[in-house]
Amino acid sequence: MAPHIDLNSDLGEGYGAWSMGDDPTMLGIVSSANVACGFHAGDPAGILQTLRQAVERGVVVGAHVSYPDRVGFGRRNMDVTSAELTADVIYQIGALQGLAQAAGTRVRYVKPHGALYNTIAADARQADAVIAGMLAVDPSLVMMGLAGAPILDRARAAGLPVVAEAFADRAYTSEGTLVSRRETGAVLHDPDTVAARMLRLAAEGVIEAIDGSTLELQADSICIHGDSPGAVAMAQRVREVLVQGGVAIRSFAG
Repeated sequence: MAPHIDLNSDLGEGYGAWSMGDDPTMLGIVSSANVACGFHAGDPAGILQTLRQAVERGVVVGAHVSYPDRVGFGRRNMDVTSAELTADVIYQIGALQGLAQAAGTRVRYVKPHGALYNTIAADARQADAVIAGMLAVDPSLVMMGLAGAPILDRARAAGLPVVAEAFADRAYTSEGTLVSRRETGAVLHDPDTVAARMLRLAAEGVIEAIDGSTLELQADSICIHGDSPGAVAMAQRVREVLVQGGVAIRSFAG
């Protein structure tokens, strides 16, 4: 059986007159869409439009839940209580579920956004609060988290299905964590280099770390950011090289 992998991207992040990324084009490239739920970005009309476009393209939909931080685009750390965070997660999933039903689809997974994603990768208290929110709404929801991070073990232990994610345009340390954006070389910009790295990851389960060492990394999904300059071209190149290399593109959620 040929190897396969999921491609995902963060979509639905426009707000009113302000557009973010190229959702229609990205939906022709990815197999899963992490759709904003209004807390860090996205307005109801724009989210609904993205969901309808996802249906047209046959793309699986997930809830991109966040801290309540529109001004900071969800990238600022917040020390929220567990009860508050659980309620926020329930609220966001519920909002997206309603819009998804109206668009003719349903929410299949949850991928925390930005600072929340990075925090719960290792913070047990906030991780458990997000997990509790997911379980309260729908125990069949899949938790998408950083490959190799403790969050995946905690979610799995709580009874949630999980999917491990790698980042196409980010450098990795030899320990398997993402290189801080503050460091030189943290973000990769050459489409051919990124595509070759992702083909090796999908086919062999390894990736080259920033120090040149070889890192074993088991990932079921690759995140392709859609809001940076040249993002669409990079995403198209990654998909093209994967398919040419015999890797099938399909969502982990079927």
